[in-house]
Amino acid sequence: MQILLIIVSVFLIAIVLLQSGKAESAESIMSGSNSDLFNNRKERGGELFLTRLTFVLGVVFFIVCAVM
Repeated sequence: MQILLIIVSVFLIAIVLLQSGKAESAESIMSGSNSDLFNNRKERGGELFLTRLTFVLGVVFFIVCAVM
């Protein structure tokens, strides 16, 4: 069970690091610019797959932790 937790943890870390940044940059936060405020951006293709895979791995991680 511990090996499964380590494997899921490594995959979860790798998938999170592969995702593109969705947060605003620190510079735009400090300057107060909000040009993208009403811009709805939909995920498509690989980005949508990574988001869903992150969610699934997160759920698996919490289930394994709860069982342990």
